[in-house]
Amino acid sequence: MTYPQLALHVAGQWLTQASGGERDVINPADESVLGKLPLAGQAELAAAAEAAQRGFLQWRRLSALERFTVLRRATDLMRSRAQHIAAVLTLEQGKPLTEALREVTLSADIIDFQAEEAKRLYGRTVPPRVPGILSQTVMRQPVGPVAAFTPWNFPVNLPSRKLGSALAAGCSVVIKPAEETPGSCMEVVRCFLEAGVPPDALNLVCGQAAEVSSTLIAHEAIRKVSFTGSVAVGKLLGEQCARGVKRYTPELGGHAPVIVCEDADLSFALKSSIPAKFRNAGQVCASPIRFYVHRTHFDAFAQGLVKGAMALKIGAGSDASTQMGPLAHAGRLDDMQRFVDEAVAMGARLLCGGKRVARPGYFFEPTVLTDVPAGCRLAREEPFGPIATLAAFDTLDEAIGLANASRYGLGAYAFTRDLVTAHRLGEEIEAGMVGINHFGVSQPELPFGGWKESGHGQEMGLEGLLAYTDVKTVVVGVPS
Repeated sequence: MTYPQLALHVAGQWLTQASGGERDVINPADESVLGKLPLAGQAELAAAAEAAQRGFLQWRRLSALERFTVLRRATDLMRSRAQHIAAVLTLEQGKPLTEALREVTLSADIIDFQAEEAKRLYGRTVPPRVPGILSQTVMRQPVGPVAAFTPWNFPVNLPSRKLGSALAAGCSVVIKPAEETPGSCMEVVRCFLEAGVPPDALNLVCGQAAEVSSTLIAHEAIRKVSFTGSVAVGKLLGEQCARGVKRYTPELGGHAPVIVCEDADLSFALKSSIPAKFRNAGQVCASPIRFYVHRTHFDAFAQGLVKGAMALKIGAGSDASTQMGPLAHAGRLDDMQRFVDEAVAMGARLLCGGKRVARPGYFFEPTVLTDVPAGCRLAREEPFGPIATLAAFDTLDEAIGLANASRYGLGAYAFTRDLVTAHRLGEEIEAGMVGINHFGVSQPELPFGGWKESGHGQEMGLEGLLAYTDVKTVVVGVPS
């Protein structure tokens, strides 16, 4: 595997040096330095925003069909380069190569759906209620230049959601991928540019996160902000957007419950839960975390989950036999340890894992705890790592209450063989996405978003495309 030379893309130029200095990009599997990332300063950020304004005026003039044609060329390039992009992703993020490859191909599917759906951004004609009106039309138009901020856990998928929707709608974009994982996003941006997206319409910047976000949000050219990340940062960016009355779509993580009902197929629930929990080392915003298991199944489920967790092959993502790779950066290790140590000190029972793996790289053991006190951080906050908690319940009312007792409401899951129970769970669980007997709630055709402090608005699906448009009413009268 070879890692590319890192560069920013600003106003049509690839910059290998910038006024903000540079930082190392680290391979989380062995802690080696992969490359030097140039960091944008005020000059590059202003140039990117100004370029996005120019690019918007070019890109929006193209018809939806013309934009579709360009974006389909981009996804053709992504698929032809999928092995290379996936290898870059694995080097900088750590996930197994098979997961990385799936991420790249699914990202191309997401962009395809948005490009196709943009051809159906229909308006409507409203009959006039008074004489002298020739027509009343409601239409959708692109909102304008977009600032998009993405984290390191899905460094191709999350940028693709934002880029696909924004560009399909006719917007230009300044995208800031995570500084830990810039290379794979850079390769995706190359595909868009080589496919024919105007150079000014797509800018890529990295830098000091607070400086980049505050500068771009305040810039008069930026009309919409899309952010995926933590609740704390999401609230701060929301306040900044409100000052400029700018559109804002935040996806802020979750603390997903899993209800295993009395009538569930236990072996199926276990077979599904183990890979879902430990995929991407648990660094998934909709990752299952809080397992609520009917008391009749609790001991068997706990034993099965622990056995499955302990059997996982941990290693570098480049190793074909690896089932769980490292955490993305060193800070994640410290945070995992704090979650576990506090919970155990407050009375939780550690069933397996609970510490860093003794080897180079940022590896943490798959971890399962039970008897987790309601007051500890693990019970209240998203660990964003390979940690699962277990608790027993006696009635479905109790399980639903436990599932909903969270400030988060992104993903939620349940296992049952009863159709009435399945519909009740889908109706009463407070989350933007509920999977019954299935963890696959994130698909290109479906809206992805949360309730409560998990954010507002959606990505993907038709709803994700609409978020990059403004509604306009046009009334044409007959001159008297």
